Amino acid sequence: MDVALVVCAGIALVAGLAALLLAARTRAAGRRELESARAEGAELRRRVDELERSRAAARTEPVVTPSVPVPRTGGEPVEVEAQTLPAPVFTDMVVRESVIRLASLTHGVRRALGAETRNRVRFEMRREVRRSRKQRRSDMKAALRRMQAEEREAA
Repeated sequence: MDVALVVCAGIALVAGLAALLLAARTRAAGRRELESARAEGAELRRRVDELERSRAAARTEPVVTPSVPVPRTGGEPVEVEAQTLPAPVFTDMVVRESVIRLASLTHGVRRALGAETRNRVRFEMRREVRRSRKQRRSDMKAALRRMQAEEREAA
């Protein structure tokens, strides 16, 4: 009886030490992930600040605005200044538009390939196949009746 109690106490002690070791490892891994996430966040903040500074610098550059005559509906043309965008702003606009188009395309493809859409298409295809078979059968029966009627009239 005393031996079983000692063995149980030893097993409990080993299990407790294993749990403590596992908790320490998990905590250390969590700390490493937190530190890497913080470093990544700091890097992203630095890059965003850098981009904002470059965009602010691009906005302060002088904008070339040649005059373009625009005709009025009832008389003399009016001089309107056309604005050209600086290269970084234009590039930013083009990239944003491309990203938006890509996102909408991806959404459409994801929706088209979704299970619900595939099931609906499969259902409609089955229904159309059944309808066309039924139509073909009725056409064949009508043609057979016509042929038999013609044969009766000929005889």
